[in-house]
Amino acid sequence: MSARRWLMLAAGLALLLAAAPASAGNDREPGRVVGIAKREFTAKGLSRLGLDLLLETEGRIYAVVTPDESAALAAAGVRFTLEPDRFAPARPGPVSPSGDINGAYHSYPEIETEMRLLERDHPGLARLYELGESLEGRRVYGLKISDNPDQDEGEPAVLFVGCHHAREWISVEVPFLFGRYLLENYDLDPAVRQLVDAREIWVIPVVNPDGLEYSIHVYRYWRKNRRANPDGSFGVDINRNYPFAWGTDDLGSSAVPSAEDYRGPGPSSEPETRAVEQLFSGRDVGALVSFHSFSQTILYPWGYISSPAPTEPELRTIGETLAGLIAGVGGTVYAVGQAASALYLTNGDLTDWTYGVSGIPSYTIELPPVDILHGGFFNSEADIAAIFAENLPAMMYLAGSASQTGFRRVIRKPELRRLPADSPRTRFPGKVIRIESPDD
Repeated sequence: MSARRWLMLAAGLALLLAAAPASAGNDREPGRVVGIAKREFTAKGLSRLGLDLLLETEGRIYAVVTPDESAALAAAGVRFTLEPDRFAPARPGPVSPSGDINGAYHSYPEIETEMRLLERDHPGLARLYELGESLEGRRVYGLKISDNPDQDEGEPAVLFVGCHHAREWISVEVPFLFGRYLLENYDLDPAVRQLVDAREIWVIPVVNPDGLEYSIHVYRYWRKNRRANPDGSFGVDINRNYPFAWGTDDLGSSAVPSAEDYRGPGPSSEPETRAVEQLFSGRDVGALVSFHSFSQTILYPWGYISSPAPTEPELRTIGETLAGLIAGVGGTVYAVGQAASALYLTNGDLTDWTYGVSGIPSYTIELPPVDILHGGFFNSEADIAAIFAENLPAMMYLAGSASQTGFRRVIRKPELRRLPADSPRTRFPGKVIRIESPDD
């Protein structure tokens, strides 16, 4: 197919998708997993359209599509198969034995309560801060763990961040369980005591509280936040909204509001993004991990470009050390690589921003499983403890090795608001790394 013909076909399909009505009603309809032959996917330029891609296997591409998207694909003559039984259902399944629709996974109110209890039970080690509010008014919380949590002692801070993407429930659990582990073992384990005494450890389990609640109660595959976009669609991908390299191209993020990787109307447009930025910019941060799922991969900058980062050898060495510590627990293998080549292009993501402005070791850890055929976003409740346990030594190591040397800016530290004690409660995994056009 000529480049001209391919561009015309892709542009026509993009117009069909743009013209499809995006109503609030359709926003609540469950997406469907479809399979498309890779040859047709490539020939018709579907990689440019912001579809929610899941997996490439055996010559087929699988994606979650909305009713409007599937109608547009059909109208454009794209042949696809519905896959109702191949993958986990888009809506929540039966109520678990625990009695909750989300089972052992934490909802936003549950994680809020748990963090308040940690602060209450460990008053000399933990303080809960409100970093900001979501679009729907939910608080984005940061739990500070230190031997003097009310003081700024100038110690290196280490950030462990979860749930940029709503459907990645396991990414909530691992940072939260790490915080709980440190607090519960401070008096029992000298290594934990030494770490907490020498660091500010910040745990932010839920960056995207509105999306998490929507994923639990309405649509299990929901990824973005809950911004009402001008075209009638919903959501900005918070992990494409950070200001470093924001909107560099339309491969690493999308300008189309209905796309799963929509970067928002401008850099830092989302309050959830700004909440994380305020915490980072007000601390002497020595290292950061952003947890996601799935694919068992440890990624480091750059994500927005394939050129190596200035400290690429150091980033790789640390990443390989983390992977070795994880494998040493139970044999689970995490691949290690630069995000742009090991996964896919991303621009405006958290780790590129933190590395780009400060040079600190910054990692995205894509938690298990390795692919959607092994469960994808639908980890069993029994997996939670094992996934945390295998990541624990790596988290301890990174927090212990963090230093102040990466922080290269002198800035005014904004004040975080300490919560009153009586305050009311209020991948596509990288298996489709890059779909090439016929002329690549």
